[in-house]
Amino acid sequence: MMLDDQRHYRLGVFFGAISALAWSSSGLFIRHIGTDLMTMLFWRGLFSGTCVFLFFIYLERGRVPGILRSMGWPSLLTTIFSATSMISGIGSMYYTSIADAMVIYATVPFVTAAVAFIFIGERPSRSTLIASAVALTGVLVMLTDGHGGGGGLFGKFLAGVMTLSVAAMATLMRKHRDVPMLPAMAGSAWLCSFVTFWFAAPLSVSVPDLQLIVVFAIVQNAMGLIFYTASSRRLPAADASLLTALEVPLTPFWVWLVLNEIPSPATLVGGPIVMAALFGHIFYEVRRNRVWPSAPVL
Repeated sequence: MMLDDQRHYRLGVFFGAISALAWSSSGLFIRHIGTDLMTMLFWRGLFSGTCVFLFFIYLERGRVPGILRSMGWPSLLTTIFSATSMISGIGSMYYTSIADAMVIYATVPFVTAAVAFIFIGERPSRSTLIASAVALTGVLVMLTDGHGGGGGLFGKFLAGVMTLSVAAMATLMRKHRDVPMLPAMAGSAWLCSFVTFWFAAPLSVSVPDLQLIVVFAIVQNAMGLIFYTASSRRLPAADASLLTALEVPLTPFWVWLVLNEIPSPATLVGGPIVMAALFGHIFYEVRRNRVWPSAPVL
């Protein structure tokens, strides 16, 4: 049985690494797609939502109607928070450097701890408080950069909105653990399309851009979520978090490697501080809570 568990664990690690790689491609797509932000978000939401929902139907088969009927207000709020994070997250990378947006996003575990404490009374551990203070220091160092301009500051603001919305969504799903993730994520992508439609010009997109948006939707969002779902069913929560956190350094790395987008000096100082807080905290949690996962449901 132990060998079987180890095999499932290794498979979970593989799936988690694939999901992180898929999510980390976002910066490359955003920099290569030439259409405006609202049009990009409209088409991306339409295609990714459909892809995720089709996977949900394949996964659950005959249970789909019952799951959809059981979705209540926690599912609705999760959908709204997720759609907010999609719009603000893509927008943050559109208006500021990829590195700045991702470093601010890296503080999600610590912001989640604060939101969970305020709204559901979940007390953060001492290690979480220490890591949060270190991460906050790194973000403050980043914000001292005076060369970002108005667009850069707006992008950092959107990154903050993304972080808060993801933290709110995580807290809600922690409180209501029966929230079906896949239909909520599909719904949030469609909600993103509905909101941005009124500000978009869907028919103005060029064929090459539309092709890139389709690949963006399927590879980065839908495939990332599908592989994360498979990984999370095979790994302890701390291990899954460690793997998916690889998205944070990889996203700006690909943009630097391919497009030579170099982070600002303040980000080069503050970013590693945040990364040290994030990975140090996750490694500590992995060592403290090391358990073998049970056999997967998938």
